[in-house]
Amino acid sequence: MDRRDATGVLITGTDTGVGKTVVGCGLAAALTARGKRVGVLKPAETGCPQRPGGLYPQDAARLAAFAHSSLPLDEVCPYRFAPPLAPSVAAELAGRRIDSGRIAEHFRRQAASHDVVIVEGAGGLLVPLHGRYAFADLAVELRLPVVVVVGSKLGALNHALLTFECAQARGLPLLGYILNHPSPDSDLAIQTNAQTLAGLTDVPCLGQLPFMSLRNDVAADRVLLGRQFDAAIDMQRLLGYSRPVEGV
Repeated sequence: MDRRDATGVLITGTDTGVGKTVVGCGLAAALTARGKRVGVLKPAETGCPQRPGGLYPQDAARLAAFAHSSLPLDEVCPYRFAPPLAPSVAAELAGRRIDSGRIAEHFRRQAASHDVVIVEGAGGLLVPLHGRYAFADLAVELRLPVVVVVGSKLGALNHALLTFECAQARGLPLLGYILNHPSPDSDLAIQTNAQTLAGLTDVPCLGQLPFMSLRNDVAADRVLLGRQFDAAIDMQRLLGYSRPVEGV
């Protein structure tokens, strides 16, 4: 696989708990169903439970499963911490420092052997990895286009528009946003978010994902989520964007 043909994308969100992992897993499932070799990278995961083998990165493990990745979890998630905090804060409490150069090396290795590398952030674009270095800076360094996951709830409009402005100010290509429903609940804000947000921005909506109750059966969930992603999301826009990673 020539690295010049590889494509990466950063999945970021308007907040924590908006469904970035669901979107990342759905994209991985849809792409693997198309015969793509999909790499996944969760640079830092916090809130990891302790297991006999050490801290277990649940989101990273799920991404890897949906992408049919056989890579060790250390390659998929190089930094993991127990406290559910911003990565830089969790790292400081653990007496460690997250090295963006190490993250870039993990990305390069996967880009060399995969058609697509899905990178999932933590929280939003300005969540810090170390010091003032945030996921937005990582996306600039790795030259990653961005998909924004907007959690449909009260406050989504402001959070989404601020995220779009941040990405545009950093010169990050915005592929678009996905309006995700992380809860089965509904209210007037949720019912009007799609139409209102579309009228407030020129950033394209790639589609809406309904609330989905997955079964914790990876094989079944992969099929379910992949089909839902294909039905609801503008895959042509996602797949039509190609950004070379050579020289990263």
